[in-house]
Amino acid sequence: MGRLLDQIDSPRDLETLSLPDLERLCAEIREKIIETVSANGGHLSSNLGVVELTVALHRSFRVPEDQIVWDVGHQCYTHKILTGRRSRIGTIRKRDGLSGYPNRQESRYDPFQSGHSSTSISAALGLAEAKKLRAEPGHVVAVIGDGALTGGLAYEGLNNAGRLNRNFIVVLNDNKMSISRNVGSMARYLAYMRTKPGYWKMKDNVEQTLNGMPLLGKPLHGLLKKSKRLLKQILYNSTLFEDMGFNYYGPFDGHDLPQLLEVFENAKKINRPVLLHVLTSKGKGYPFAEKDPGGFHGVSAFDIETGEPDSAGGSNFSGVFGEELCNLAAQDDRICAITAAMQLGTGLTPFKKRFPERFFDVGIAEGHAVTFAGGLAAGGLMPVCAVYSTFLQRGYDQIIHDAALQGLHVLLAVDRAGIVGEDGETHQGVFDVPFLSSIPNVTVFAPTYYQELRQMLRAAIYECSGVVAVRYPRGKELYQPPGFRCMRMPFVLHGDPAAAIAVVTYGRTFSQACLAQERLAASGVKVQLIKLNRVRPVDPGAVEAARAAGHVFFFEEGMLQGGVGEHFGYLLGQAGFAGRYVLRGVDDCFVKHATMRQSLEGLGLDETGIFQTIVSECGL
Repeated sequence: MGRLLDQIDSPRDLETLSLPDLERLCAEIREKIIETVSANGGHLSSNLGVVELTVALHRSFRVPEDQIVWDVGHQCYTHKILTGRRSRIGTIRKRDGLSGYPNRQESRYDPFQSGHSSTSISAALGLAEAKKLRAEPGHVVAVIGDGALTGGLAYEGLNNAGRLNRNFIVVLNDNKMSISRNVGSMARYLAYMRTKPGYWKMKDNVEQTLNGMPLLGKPLHGLLKKSKRLLKQILYNSTLFEDMGFNYYGPFDGHDLPQLLEVFENAKKINRPVLLHVLTSKGKGYPFAEKDPGGFHGVSAFDIETGEPDSAGGSNFSGVFGEELCNLAAQDDRICAITAAMQLGTGLTPFKKRFPERFFDVGIAEGHAVTFAGGLAAGGLMPVCAVYSTFLQRGYDQIIHDAALQGLHVLLAVDRAGIVGEDGETHQGVFDVPFLSSIPNVTVFAPTYYQELRQMLRAAIYECSGVVAVRYPRGKELYQPPGFRCMRMPFVLHGDPAAAIAVVTYGRTFSQACLAQERLAASGVKVQLIKLNRVRPVDPGAVEAARAAGHVFFFEEGMLQGGVGEHFGYLLGQAGFAGRYVLRGVDDCFVKHATMRQSLEGLGLDETGIFQTIVSECGL
């Protein structure tokens, strides 16, 4: 017997399958996801947890007329397999392959892109209102994880969506049982019964009858509503969602296909906003991921039989940051660490273990994290807020209003700065320098090596004031030329100071520039490298060092618009530079998913790209 999965080219192919066939299909999908992620890396635990949920959604709803918004979008692998992308799932997260997230340009079945968290309810509400205004049929469903429900944007969406007087469905995928503790059989049974159309028909009839009765009808109706609310609060603690205008049902077993199918069919017939609370198990079907769902959340390629990663471990910037912060905190009890649901990714697990009273995980709430850090600073502490560059974007207003404007000493540890690779355009850390550089009195450091990261953390805490950012890339430190010394200086010169060609750069790009410099030296071409350790403010000495050259090249692993290179060129002009200035970086585009090496190569920011740019521009 062949695989059922090989026969699935669209969601409509699910309609002819029996329940046993659907359950068999779920098992085959799990095998395919494990096989794919073991080869490509990606998000494993979350995708294994939503297989039955996704199959039930696509069996019950008719996409793309019905629209499903995933939040966070990294749980969309089964959705992609079922929506015509099965044959290409092996390309996921590879260059020119499928994105690891929903993507509007990739498929008509992806109505909204969702690489960041907590956006689904707001986006789905917009889609629902668009359907109404355009008189288009179809349901809209937001699937939101319980982690995403820690973000404030989700509640803004709930608050507005609860005002609708028509069907709108939110599926809460709770894979940590972190929302409702009352999951007994009576609560589940009553929740299940309340989704049935007969319940709502009876309820409407009772309300109409009571409201039509003179004198006693309305008081009885009011008493009934109060009693019902109290009973629901006791049984399944659902008043938060219901007070926001939703009819809450659940929790339901997210791996029980028959129940899910019936619940979804019933939910479609309820002419009100509906929240369906579904319990799922992250990593389901793969023992290693079931045992360690956090460790298998986002993974590199691994061996299926052992669960071990293919590549060797070792030090990385996140780990060095966490280690050095622990060293500093052991000597200074003012130092606190804050993360927005990224304890493991930002290297803060050791800090949490050693200093639990000074460790704060605020959930997926980056704006709150920054303002909270501002409050800690105002209270006399030294907060260090560790956040990925791509997620720091979500706290931009708070950096301005709640930290920089007040002159509060807040340290932003900006992880995953620069190109991040396979996670692609929603996660590239190429915007933090431009937006931080636009804020008055913000200092930004950019280490290239582990030793510099340690030095700059100490400098940021003890030698600076106001908001200070230390930005560092994903992964390991790269090439360090023989004899190069890491120094706590705003900039460092490397090479012949009398050279007619100067290359200015910072961060990881310096390693690539060193390799290009050595290739040029082998051809008899001398180049001086000007390495910016502090990219804001730029030290005048770095500008003066570049001004003497005839050709100045600036290579930047970030956006050109508003980046350090633009500002450096302005400062050169102000200093009277009369030579040629060439700037290379990310030029007015979003960088798509590929390996880090492939992305840097495509941008001309690797060793070869830097070498070729200098040769071409200088006519060598």
